[in-house]
Amino acid sequence: MGAYLNSGSPYKKYHAVVTDSYFVDKTCFICEFFEALGKERRYFCITRPRRFGKTVMANMMAAYFCRAIDSSQIFNKLKIASCAGYLKHLNSHDVIFIDFSRTPQNCRSFRQYIERIQNGIKNDLEEMYPECKGGGDEAVWDILGEICRKRGRAFIFIMDEWDAVFHVPYFTREDQKEYLLFLKNLLKDQDYVELAYMTGILPIAKYSGGSELNMFAEYQMTAKERFGSYFGFSEEETDRLYAEYRKRNPNGSITREALAWWYDGYCTADGTKIYNPRSVVQALSDSQLGNYWTGSGPYGEIFYYIRGNAAKVRDDLAYMMSGGRVEAGIQEYAATSKELRTKDQIYSAMVVYGLLAYENGEVFIPNKELMDKYKELLMADEELGYVHALAKESARMLKATLAGDTETMQQILKYAHDTESPISAYSSEAELAAVVNLVYLAARDKYRVEREDKAGEGYVDFIFYPQRREDDGIILELKTDSTPLKALQQIKDRNYILRFEGKLGERPKYTGRILGAGISYDRKTKEHFCRVEVLRRKITDAGSGD
Repeated sequence: MGAYLNSGSPYKKYHAVVTDSYFVDKTCFICEFFEALGKERRYFCITRPRRFGKTVMANMMAAYFCRAIDSSQIFNKLKIASCAGYLKHLNSHDVIFIDFSRTPQNCRSFRQYIERIQNGIKNDLEEMYPECKGGGDEAVWDILGEICRKRGRAFIFIMDEWDAVFHVPYFTREDQKEYLLFLKNLLKDQDYVELAYMTGILPIAKYSGGSELNMFAEYQMTAKERFGSYFGFSEEETDRLYAEYRKRNPNGSITREALAWWYDGYCTADGTKIYNPRSVVQALSDSQLGNYWTGSGPYGEIFYYIRGNAAKVRDDLAYMMSGGRVEAGIQEYAATSKELRTKDQIYSAMVVYGLLAYENGEVFIPNKELMDKYKELLMADEELGYVHALAKESARMLKATLAGDTETMQQILKYAHDTESPISAYSSEAELAAVVNLVYLAARDKYRVEREDKAGEGYVDFIFYPQRREDDGIILELKTDSTPLKALQQIKDRNYILRFEGKLGERPKYTGRILGAGISYDRKTKEHFCRVEVLRRKITDAGSGD
C-alpha cells in the first residue's frame, strides 16, 4: 500500500463510518459509475457545501474499488452487494487517492505543495512497478502512460477537495493556473484514466475558464438532479437515525420535531428537502442539539461579503430572518473572489457554501443552525444599520412581553417603525411581521420561533415554543388597522393553544404559562397597540394550574 496509490487510509476511514451507531447506507452510489469505467464520459465532479458527506463518499469509493485491502467484510452487508457488477469490481482496481486539502508541514509555497503530491505518486508507482521507474525529472503522467502501455494498467483517480488550492491565502493566481495545468496533464485524454472522480465546494467552470478541465461533468446540489439523493440525509433516513437514537437514549431530550427545526431545510435540484448530515449525526451522538457550524475558513469570507455590501443585502436579511424568501438569480459563482458585488453574486456564493438554501428561484435561511449564525452577525455588525439596531432591542422586547409590559413593547415597535427600514411602511401584515421578527430576535436563544404555523383551526403568525418545557410559551398574532383585542380573540377562537398540548392521555408537552400577545398597527395614526394575556397558567406537578 502506498501513500497515494492503493492507499489503505480510505478503507480505515470508511470502516470507522460504517461501524458508527448513526450510519446511513449510501453504497448504491458506487454502482452509478460501473458503466462509466473506461468510457469517454468517465470524468465526474460533484460539488456540495462542506459537511454534506463528500469526503465520506470519496473514502467509500476508494475502499470499494481499491485492491489494497479486502473490503468485502464491509460491503457484503450493505446495499451495493445486490447490485449487478458488485463482485466484478470489488477490490479489483488500482486507485490513486488524493486529498488536496493536505499540505506539507510548514508549507509556504505552491511548489512545496504540488511536489509533495507528484513525488508521492511517483514513489508509489516506482515501488509497485519498478520496471517502469523513471528519472527524477520525469513527469508523473509520463510514468503512468508507460505503465499503461507496458502493463496494460489503468487507474481510478479519486480526488477530494479539488478546490482546496483556491482557499490557501499564499497561493497566487499563477499558482492556481499551474494547478489547473497539473490536473489537465494528469487526467485529460489520458488512456490510463479508467475513472476520474472529484469532489469540492467550488465549481470547475468558474476557475477553468479555458479547456483545462472541460472533460468533467459537474453535478451541483441546486442545478443537477443526478446524485442528489446521495448527499445529505432524507426525511426517511433521518427517521431511521432518530429511531436508533431513541433506542439508545430512551430518556433523551432531542425530539424529532426539534431535529428537523435545527438541521433540515436544504433542497436538492428536484426539490427534495435534505438534512445537514454531519450536524444530525453529531447532535444524536452527543444527545444534544446545538450549532455544529464552523465559522472558520471560507464561511468567514462569505459573511465578510455581507458586511462589505451591507446596504445591498440588509433589507433582504430582514425578510429572511423573519422566515421569508428572496428572489435571486443563482449561478455557481467562484465564491472566494473578493469581487462579488451584486446581490445575485453574493447569494450565489452563499448557496455554494451552504449558508443559504435555494428553491424555485428564491434563497432563504434553511434552519435554526444557520439562523443562529445570522443572529450573531446581526447582533454584532453595526454596518447593518437598522437591522442591527432592531436586533439589539430584541432582548428587551422579549422581557417586556413575558412581563406583560405593553407600554415598553409599543415603545420598541415605534422605534422600529421610525428607523430607515423600507419595510416599516407596513403596506401589508407581512412587512409588519418582518419587523416584529427582528425585534424578537433574541427569543431564538430560548425558543423555537415558527411563522404561519398550523395551529388549532387556522394559521397563527408566530408561535414561540420554549426549549425548556417549564418555560412560558407565546402565541403572537398581528393585525393592521384593527385592535390587539381582535388579534387575541382570533387566538382563542381558533384554539391556537392546542399546539402546546400533548396527545390525549400524555403529559403536557409544555408546563409553563401560555401567553397570547396581540399586536396591531393603525396605518392612519401610525401607532402600535399591544395586549398580552395569560391563556393558560403554569401547570404544577399535580397537573393543575398554579
